[in-house]
Amino acid sequence: MGKDIWGFIECHRDYRDHAADSFWHAAIDLDHLKVPRNYEAFGSLFGVCDDGQFVPVAPVRGLPADASNRVRDGHETTAGRSASWVSWVEIKQVDWDEESAWPDACIREYYRDPHGDWQFLQRHYSAPRRFVDLCGQPAHVVVRPSKHFQEGSQWIDGDQMFRVERLRRRDAVPDDEWGPVWTVMRTLADLHGDDDVRLVVWFDD
Repeated sequence: MGKDIWGFIECHRDYRDHAADSFWHAAIDLDHLKVPRNYEAFGSLFGVCDDGQFVPVAPVRGLPADASNRVRDGHETTAGRSASWVSWVEIKQVDWDEESAWPDACIREYYRDPHGDWQFLQRHYSAPRRFVDLCGQPAHVVVRPSKHFQEGSQWIDGDQMFRVERLRRRDAVPDDEWGPVWTVMRTLADLHGDDDVRLVVWFDD
């Protein structure tokens, strides 16, 4: 069975949530923002399902001591594990261009734009047929090319290029998956202050 993420974006207000005896309030359920299962993101952000590519932004910290009642109820209902939390202040300080500790296991594909510059297109979790043909290696090699080819190795076919290189943190935590979370946190922070917004998460088995 896979591991999924649960949680809430919380906002600190100037009145108490008496049921939880906390000044923190659950603003939105993470489920509404449709964050998918992505172990690279879980590892990069929270050190869960971590393979060590990046130092986690907020390694497992447990639930905040002053978590809102909805957060505590949600954590209990889903039998949550590996809880953690991260403030908007910390997210703003993340270097999304930081490179991984070793080359990406997936081959990266680029295309040549009209100006002749190479633009990133996608990562391939399974080797595309064209790359297999270009590198001329058997299937067990091309599945994880970084284990068999040096960093920087590349194969060019016209306006298409395949390349072995390091992952950036923004690749591990893609904006098309996490952008809505950051947008909500940013909006709340603009209204209430950077220190008054945090993301609280946990995982299931």
